Amino acid sequence: MYRWEITRAALAQRVFAIVRSETYDEASATADTLLSAGITSLEISLTTPFALEAVTTLTRELGDDAIIGAGTVLDAASARMAVDAGARFLVSPHLDAEVIATGHRYGLPVFAGVATPTEMVRALELGADALKLFPASGYGPGWLKDVRAALPQAPLLPTGGVTIESAPEWIAAGAVAVGMGSALSAGDRDTVTKRAAALLPLLAAAAPPAKSPGLGALDLYDA
Repeated sequence: MYRWEITRAALAQRVFAIVRSETYDEASATADTLLSAGITSLEISLTTPFALEAVTTLTRELGDDAIIGAGTVLDAASARMAVDAGARFLVSPHLDAEVIATGHRYGLPVFAGVATPTEMVRALELGADALKLFPASGYGPGWLKDVRAALPQAPLLPTGGVTIESAPEWIAAGAVAVGMGSALSAGDRDTVTKRAAALLPLLAAAAPPAKSPGLGALDLYDA
C-alpha cells in the first residue's frame, strides 16, 4: 500500500486505538479485545515492554485486516526499528523532522505531534501525513474549530483525554480522527464491543461534509 492508502485506511473509522500497557501479555490481550470489537486501526506505544514484538506479531497475523502502527516514536532510531518490526504507520507525541524523514524513506505515513498553530504549519512543511494534537485534554473542540478556520488544510488527530462523549464533538469540529486509549479499551470484551459499536456510527455521523482538502487524509483521495 502507498502512504496515502495506509493513511486513509488507518483513519477510516475516524478513531485509532492506542495500546499502552505494563506488559506484553496485557498489550496483546487489549489489542485482541479491540480488534474483536471491530476496531481496525491500532497504535502500539513503544513505552510498552516488547512493543515491537507485539507490532510484528499483530501485523503478521492480521495482514490487511487491520492497520497496526507504532506510537511514542521519539527519534530516527526508534522509527527505523518500528519500520523493521512491520509497523504500518508511526505516531509521535512531538514534532521531529528525522522521524518523518525515516518513515517516508520506507513508505510509512507519520502522524506528528503538535500543540500550536506554529507547530502545525511546520509539520505540514515537513510532510507529516496527519497532525496529532497532543494532549487534547488541554484544548477543546471549539479551539480546534477556530484553528481550522485559519488552517483548513491541517488534518488534526486529537489524542490524550478524548472520551466517548467528546469524540464526536472533536470530529464535528473538523478533526480527521481521534486517538483513544483506555477510554475505548477499558473493560471486558463485551463492554468494549458494545462501546465500539455505539461509538463508530456516532463518529461517522458527526463528520462534516467535505468542503475543502482540509478534511485531510480521508477526503483528499475520494476522487
